[in-house]
Amino acid sequence: MTSEQKKAQEEQVRNKYDKIVEERAQRVFDLMAARTSREDMARLRDAFEFAREAHIHQRRRSGEPYILHPIAVAQIAAGEINLDVNSVIAAFLHDVVEDTPHSIEEIQQRFGDDVAFLVRVVTKQKKEKYEMSKQLDNFKQMLNSVQYDVRALLVKLSDRLHNMRTLSSMRTDKQMKIAGETDYFYAPLATRLGLYDVKTELENLSLKFRCPTEFEELENRIARDEAANKARLQAFIEEISTLLGANGIKARVFYEYRRPYSLWRKMHKYGDDFDHLKYRHFVDIVFKEEDGVTEKSTVLRIYSLLTDRFKEKPGGISNYIDSPKENGYQSFHLKLLADYGRWEEVHISSERMVRNSQYGCISDRSEGNIRRWINKFRGVLKDIAQHGQDGTNFIENVVASFYNDDIMTFSPQGKPVIMPQKATPIDFAYEIHSQLGRHAKYCRINGRIASIKQPLHRGDIVEIMTDPDAHPEEDWLDHAVSYKARRAITSYLAKRSKQEFERCEHCHPVPGEEVIGFKSHNGHLTLHKRDCAVAIRLASQDGDSIVAVDYRPDQTTYPVELEIICIDRRHMVIDVMDCISNRLNLNVQSLNTSTVDSIVSMKICLGIHSFDELKAIVSAITSIPDVEEVKTQTLG
Repeated sequence: MTSEQKKAQEEQVRNKYDKIVEERAQRVFDLMAARTSREDMARLRDAFEFAREAHIHQRRRSGEPYILHPIAVAQIAAGEINLDVNSVIAAFLHDVVEDTPHSIEEIQQRFGDDVAFLVRVVTKQKKEKYEMSKQLDNFKQMLNSVQYDVRALLVKLSDRLHNMRTLSSMRTDKQMKIAGETDYFYAPLATRLGLYDVKTELENLSLKFRCPTEFEELENRIARDEAANKARLQAFIEEISTLLGANGIKARVFYEYRRPYSLWRKMHKYGDDFDHLKYRHFVDIVFKEEDGVTEKSTVLRIYSLLTDRFKEKPGGISNYIDSPKENGYQSFHLKLLADYGRWEEVHISSERMVRNSQYGCISDRSEGNIRRWINKFRGVLKDIAQHGQDGTNFIENVVASFYNDDIMTFSPQGKPVIMPQKATPIDFAYEIHSQLGRHAKYCRINGRIASIKQPLHRGDIVEIMTDPDAHPEEDWLDHAVSYKARRAITSYLAKRSKQEFERCEHCHPVPGEEVIGFKSHNGHLTLHKRDCAVAIRLASQDGDSIVAVDYRPDQTTYPVELEIICIDRRHMVIDVMDCISNRLNLNVQSLNTSTVDSIVSMKICLGIHSFDELKAIVSAITSIPDVEEVKTQTLG
């Protein structure tokens, strides 16, 4: 190929891409024209030209001009998320400061403070030393912007969505990194911001690049299942359409198969394979709002018509209209028995509800749940920042505040309390008030007594019972899932006096006993009773490691088992329990009794603070008539 031919070919390619760039930029302008002033449209075009010139010599890995990426991000922001003009301008400019010589001050001078703020938030800061790590510092920078304006996150979500759509051009290791970030951070963020379409696409693209074989297999299974069920599903929705039309209700009726990620998550959650997974698809009924008729009235009318024709599954209703999800999602879900003998999940929604699911937090819901969630999340971020946690804890606590789904529970007075799925009464108590959580002892769920560690379900009425002597224990962290509860429990446990040693697992010493410590070469200290066989062996082999230990009682309780031998008589067990509970004011953790030939053996487990307390317990029980012997064994 001659140099002239090469130049001609390059010119042809350049002209081709110039045409593509112009066409795609025009799509953004067309999307914004209907809701943007003439002055702002001029600023929008100026931002495009500025970004085009800034990125003029850059190419993406695919070989395309780099400017096609900012244009795509701007199109997502304008059309799919419905952002304002300054956000779309920021989308055009989001990589200018990071990837070109232009500065944020230049953008501020040319496009104003608001655009500069948005671009600054989505620009990765270059530092010699990162506070946590490059990734975590970037997350923190974005999240901090929520305290001022949520739009920066939405621009970043637009950027991430296009990056995921074009991820196939990246190396496998980069694909895993970006897909992992997306699944762990960006998709849950989209969920909490109410952007259903965005979160669904991000989840599925993440799974596609993390587990391509599994994703492809799920796609094929879905396609085969849909082909097998298409005729009867079509007949089902046509009958519903005819029924609604005959009763004057204008609605779109269609079925949707759940996407691979949704089914993958359900398979992992319930342990089912694809063939045994319930509700792989659902039927959508989307009705048009009528003037003077409330959405709820229309929903109930549709519900009445459907249940007159089809059998309803008992307990199969989820009313997200009266009780929206925390991200603002509203719909009415029920399950109907189709004529072909299968329960079908049906969602009834208005056009407004569907629109809000698409646009989430930037839809017109000034008093909606999403606004309350954003304010709540701002508080969480402020609290996390105040407690100066390290990078890993920071991002884990942030993600814990996203959670994929929520349940609505209620106080006995009927106050709704929104909790993450798998929440327990521990979370519920801390959500109401920190002191209620700190002193929670047990609870009543729907009027029945229950442990505070029992998982809650949607609609549960929860009443927390407290005791001034009840305090958080370490195992509470195994059952608390909300950030608020986990941080309060962690804070309380950190303030308790920490033992700087471990108790011997053979002799289990308690404060007040004669003890000795052994320090290993790495500084680890183990505490033993002085008559412990292990301690005697260690003293004979490594006597230089012996250290004196001041082992005093504190709020810590230590489990001990009492074995009480006594003569059988009436009220024997009652007298022993009265002594422990009323005279000594102790809580019994377990009680086992057996009687053989008029000799009673009781085994009682309880918690003690010191050896002196244990001696007082033994003395008090021994003084009970017909008690012959009390043996004790401290436990680990």
